[in-house]
Amino acid sequence: MLHKIPLLVLLLIAGCTAPPTPPILVPPPTTAPVAPLSASQWEKLPGWPEADLQPSWKAFREGCRALKNKPSWQDVCARGEQLTEPDNAALRNFFEQDFTPYQLSNPDGTTQGLVTGYYEPRLSGSRVRTERFQHPLYAVPDDMLTIDMGELYPQLKGLRLRGRVQDKRVVPYYNRGEIDEGKAPLQGRELFWVEDAVELFFLQVQGSGRIELPDGTLVKVGYADQNGHPYNSIGRKLVEMGELKLEEASMQGIKRWAEQNPQKLPALLAQNPSYVFFRELPNGLSAPLGALGVPLTEAYSIAVDPRTVPLGAPVFLATTRPDNGEPLQRLMLAQDTGGAIKGAVRADFFWGYGDEAGAMAGKMKQKGAMWVLLPKGMELPAPVPQLTQPMPPVCVPAKNGQ
Repeated sequence: MLHKIPLLVLLLIAGCTAPPTPPILVPPPTTAPVAPLSASQWEKLPGWPEADLQPSWKAFREGCRALKNKPSWQDVCARGEQLTEPDNAALRNFFEQDFTPYQLSNPDGTTQGLVTGYYEPRLSGSRVRTERFQHPLYAVPDDMLTIDMGELYPQLKGLRLRGRVQDKRVVPYYNRGEIDEGKAPLQGRELFWVEDAVELFFLQVQGSGRIELPDGTLVKVGYADQNGHPYNSIGRKLVEMGELKLEEASMQGIKRWAEQNPQKLPALLAQNPSYVFFRELPNGLSAPLGALGVPLTEAYSIAVDPRTVPLGAPVFLATTRPDNGEPLQRLMLAQDTGGAIKGAVRADFFWGYGDEAGAMAGKMKQKGAMWVLLPKGMELPAPVPQLTQPMPPVCVPAKNGQ
């Protein structure tokens, strides 16, 4: 329970970002919040009998590479391996026999949440700075600390503190504005240089991508770590400033605004203090690696909040397509996380690689319902301690992305 967490730890959490008002304990609510998971029935999953499970099966087996040695997943992954060329009926029987569906709910009891999209972009870049390529992709800084709070206090399992040492004190790491102004000691940590600052920003939001070098070679980069500051939406900021209408604040709309307002762009980007660091990935990978550690499956992997949805779990998603509003009902796999993906009924839909995937991801801001499928007998995730202020992303596992 939260009241057992030492005051020192609460102060550390408050210091994970720049000095906000320290979080305080939530007073006893008049109405207890609804549990995020409630047992459901298969017939309540819209479109379940008609769902094409073959792509989901591929993603599930990919995930089992990371899960097969975990006690809760050993048996179902082993039984899955015994299925040879299963058809839809066999797959549906497998999931219905071995899993229990739990509907995800918000604290107020509602079951609709936000479903956004992300993708793997392609940028032009170089391994050396040139007149054309001026904007660096950095590797993880040598001076950035990552402290696993769960090793100190079991109540804070899964929470991480990121910072740096200054005058024998741990302080927040440099924010985006400070990094872009050259205040962080990052010389020599440049992996690549790219030509477009706003494309680099969206690469950080997506968490992985490909860079085309001057000789035509494509190299892959992926999320390595994050500076610990909270993610703030620059699209929302542009709406608040009166620069864009709400319906224009998509990725494409923000890019158009940036082209028209290059002088204002640095100040806008600094409104999001979160900053992602990268690593170069092997070119043999078929797709970006998600937080689960396996390649994502195009249109069948999602990013979730792992405090409620265990990484690797199948999740039945009932939403709509961003291009035509038609129902989008399919079995996804929770294989990634994100700094902006917070809450039980919240998902980020991986659309794949390239411009078409980017167009879909940029438009996606749908309502949706979610059911997580857990192996029968698996213990439900423990409730997340509640603070009066949101837990800063510095203190939780970040994604492949922000």
